This record gives sequence, C-alpha cells and structure tokens, in this order.
Amino acid sequence: MILIALGANLPSAAGPPAVTLKRALARLETLGVKILSVSSLYETAAWPDPSDPAFVNAVAAVETALQPVELLALLHEVETDLGRLRSAPNAPRTLDIDLIDHDGAVMDGAVTLPHPRAQLRAFVLVPLAEVAPDWRHPVTGQGVAELLAALPDRDSVKKLAS
Repeated sequence: MILIALGANLPSAAGPPAVTLKRALARLETLGVKILSVSSLYETAAWPDPSDPAFVNAVAAVETALQPVELLALLHEVETDLGRLRSAPNAPRTLDIDLIDHDGAVMDGAVTLPHPRAQLRAFVLVPLAEVAPDWRHPVTGQGVAELLAALPDRDSVKKLAS
C-alpha cells in the first residue's frame, strides 16, 4: 500500500486549502497516480506557531508503478504547480504532500521511508486510520491504533464537515 499525506494552510491559485488538496489529488490522477481512497478532511492547529492559519489535512491510498524517489519528485512537482514555495521549515504553505509509506519499504537516502515523523503526528495518523485502519508501521510493527493511542494531541485533529 502506498500512502501519502496532504496538508495546506494557505490558499493557492486553486482556492482555499480544502480545494487545493482536492485539486492536488486530481492532478496526481492526470499524472498517472491512481487514487484508491481518500480520508475525510481534518483541521489541525498550525505548529510551531498556532497563531498561523490552521491546516487542512488528509491521507490518500494511491497506486502507481513509480518507485519512491520518482513518486516523491512527482509529489514535489504537484506542490510547486499549486504554488508551494519552500522557505523556512514548518512555515505556512499552499500545499505539502508527504510520502508516508511505499509498500512497506524501509529506506534512508534520497527518500526516507516510512516517513520519519509520521508516527508522531496526529494530523497524519487520524486520517490514515480512516483510510488504512490495518496499517502497521514498517519498522516498529505497531498498528495505527496503537500509534494514535500513544499521542497526547490526537484529539486536537478535528474532522471537517463534508
């Protein structure tokens, strides 16, 4: 299973963050990445500065013949197409797409898999649990429910109305 996480807290040329996430998924489809399922949209306070606009987040299960390095490059291309400017780490952004898991691969190089901080982020794990409730972390073997239970901020991720 290939899992990607999407987030945005600034409007893009496509529109507000929720629209940007949907446009990013549509763009991936046109580039040959099949979208198998998408979580609901969730809202999370910005970090490290909660006075920044809140993030809209989602997770999608996708299918592609692209290998991890190629897929990550494509995700970055879609981010750029939708106005992502890479400035300071954790700065507000129009779009962020992370590769969370690529068929259980464990890599450390041009791409780090699984995503090195996914298991620490409620804004990833809450929507991930919706899309892939049986997912297990490829390194620790922990299930998504177990990882979520260990997070003190898991209740800070709020599902948006559809």
